[in-house]
Amino acid sequence: MTRAKRADTPSAAAPHVGDSHDLIRVHGARVNNLKDVSVEIPKRRLTVFTGVSGSGKSSLVFGTIAAESQRLINETYSSFVQGFMPTLARPEVDVLEGLTTAISVDQQRMGSDPRSTVGTATDANAMLRILFSRLGKPHIGPPSAYSFNTASVRASGAITVERGNKKTVKATFNKTGGMCPHCEGRGAVSDIDLTQLYDDTKSLSEGAFTIPGWKSDSQWTVQVYAQSGFVDPDKPIAKYTKKELRDFLYGEPVKVKVNGVNLTYEGLIPKIQKSFLSKDKEAMQPHIRAFVERAVTFTTCPECEGTRLSEGARSSKIKRISIADACAMEIRDLATWVADLDEPSVAPLLDALRQTLDSFVEIGLGYLSLDRPAGTLSGGEAQRVKMVRHLGSSLTDVTYVFDEPTIGLHPHDIQRMNNLLLRLRDKGNTVLVVEHKPETIVIADHVVDLGPGAGTGGGTICFEGTVEGLRASDTITGRHFDDRAAVKETVREAGGAMEIRGATANNLRKVDVDVPLGVLVVVTGVAGSGKSSLVHGSIPAGEGVVSIDQSPIRGSRRSNPATYTGLLEPIRKAFAKENGVKPALFSANSEGACPTCNGAGVIYMDLAMMAGVATPCEDCEGKRFQPAVLEYKLGGRDISEVLAMSVAEAEEFFGAGEAHLPAAHRILDRLADVGLGYLSLGQPLTTLSGGERQRLKLATHMGDKGGVYVLDEPTTGLHLADVEQLLGLLDRLVDSGKSVIVVEHHQAVMAHADWIIDLGPGAGHDGGKVVFEGTPADLVESRSTLTGEHLAAYVGG
Repeated sequence: MTRAKRADTPSAAAPHVGDSHDLIRVHGARVNNLKDVSVEIPKRRLTVFTGVSGSGKSSLVFGTIAAESQRLINETYSSFVQGFMPTLARPEVDVLEGLTTAISVDQQRMGSDPRSTVGTATDANAMLRILFSRLGKPHIGPPSAYSFNTASVRASGAITVERGNKKTVKATFNKTGGMCPHCEGRGAVSDIDLTQLYDDTKSLSEGAFTIPGWKSDSQWTVQVYAQSGFVDPDKPIAKYTKKELRDFLYGEPVKVKVNGVNLTYEGLIPKIQKSFLSKDKEAMQPHIRAFVERAVTFTTCPECEGTRLSEGARSSKIKRISIADACAMEIRDLATWVADLDEPSVAPLLDALRQTLDSFVEIGLGYLSLDRPAGTLSGGEAQRVKMVRHLGSSLTDVTYVFDEPTIGLHPHDIQRMNNLLLRLRDKGNTVLVVEHKPETIVIADHVVDLGPGAGTGGGTICFEGTVEGLRASDTITGRHFDDRAAVKETVREAGGAMEIRGATANNLRKVDVDVPLGVLVVVTGVAGSGKSSLVHGSIPAGEGVVSIDQSPIRGSRRSNPATYTGLLEPIRKAFAKENGVKPALFSANSEGACPTCNGAGVIYMDLAMMAGVATPCEDCEGKRFQPAVLEYKLGGRDISEVLAMSVAEAEEFFGAGEAHLPAAHRILDRLADVGLGYLSLGQPLTTLSGGERQRLKLATHMGDKGGVYVLDEPTTGLHLADVEQLLGLLDRLVDSGKSVIVVEHHQAVMAHADWIIDLGPGAGHDGGKVVFEGTPADLVESRSTLTGEHLAAYVGG
């Protein structure tokens, strides 16, 4: 029987109207510094967005396209569900057409909760728990019995359930969890060194306390203990009875009268924990932070040996491997172990687990372990861990948005990342990438270059087209696309050395190395080779060492570059002197604050279970100050206008003329020096990228007296044109007598170094050794390592 031919089949298939929607159209985008930007982005292609830092790339990709996609998706849910979701404002744009579901894979570091690990951040831990609950011997319970986030619960008693005429009585409740009861699943316990709190040879009357700010006459601190009646204030602490010492250190809160005032007495340990340890260390004053670092020690939990798991969870094994052993393995070794398991009863689970673990290896994170705390991952590692979730996804025709996915990657690993981006595209997805590295820009199907400058000098489209078209264009990116730094012909001579002996932090294998001083030293190697372990784990961050990494700058939503760098202080004093009023008027956190928004510039509405909403303050129009304060001028500008200036504008404003202010100009010079001329003085710190945060810290510390500067990938987020400026800054630091040690992957910085220390040869347990020490020229000539090969190719050696 033959199949009937469809009568309506055309001889030549006409394109279906559904296939015509092949562009994402943006018209009139005005988010942040975008100036009525209009652009058409091809779907199911890889588009790279380039431009100098602050040119508007993220505002277009994340703040406009991804934000509107997310908002429209949220609107598809019921009103009840939307009540539990963040309220997203519509981006300031005239037309957005052709959007698909957007998945943002950004560099936001993962939460620093000690119970959050690489395994819990993906599905790997959940699948392992199910596997052990099915195959583990002895069998100890359901998957929750292998979870360090689940405590064991036991209860007894009686409850009555009335159903019809029957009454059911249940008398016991039992839930088995895998949490170590001693450390509560954290893997570490904190201990307070009592010798740092008091001198036990003295009595309270003789000033036994050595805690900062605890003065003998303070009724809120010392006098609470001296007049509590629980201890003898004239007896040395060393001679306290057991009961006195227990009350002194661990007493429960009770009301006591001190100088006729009702106050609360509680043991010294809980009081210290509440008053010091519950606060963010980064926000503390330096002397308080030093005290906390001296007084508190974190040690591995003696009961679970750092595994976070209970004894029962550790006793259940598959082929002599417990779930704690499995999570402690490097992921590539764990993948091999799982591949060798052959159990038909859990075959689909094993397939899914193998696929997840193989994705880790493929993405270049095989050196991690599942028990690695998520908060210790770098921004680049965190972004790649998030990518693992999407590689095996069955979704197609979605828009993936990446923020500099090559951050933290050695040139050797960038090709692997490129292949992953192309794989996502080839599944039929639209891939949008914000990127500076030429190695990734070259794989783009389409390039959008924003600029020409940063901040108010950017926000326009300078080029759209192919990579070859970009190369030939006269944009900043086009002109610098093929820039190559040459290897130094002559290098500086070291003025001594910092000796590191027997370094064993993380994967380091008893490394002995001499780090030259008085020169520019670059520590390099593939991701996971042990660079950070050597630099941050072996170089003591103390007297004379200024360590500047990419960790988030702590602070409230009121913090900005002006407050963080100390710039606001001389500006406030200058305004006060000029107008004959108090400096406090010119602080949005003090007397001059708008009373309606308390100087925040926005009104925050806490909607209980729903996400809070921020709306600009109608009274001060977001200026943060009272109208009377804005009447006072300096050089013709009020304080809100000064805070709205970019660093470059403020540098000119305070450099000469009526507002000449040398103290402010020095700080602004440093900010411009590190490439932050486009930042506005009042921009909230929470909106800065990792690279911007590091450069802000560098500008702040450039006035420090430290002799050794340790930098962690300072090229992060830098445009090709800005790398040259960074090299000049590093040279100026060294020429001023500083020793500069840089952990870096960028070949331009390697080529510019006086001395290179290369770690490897691989990552994880394949790394941890020094595979080369010497000048860049020697490394290029020998090509003895992966770094050497890539550096030689870069400089054309």
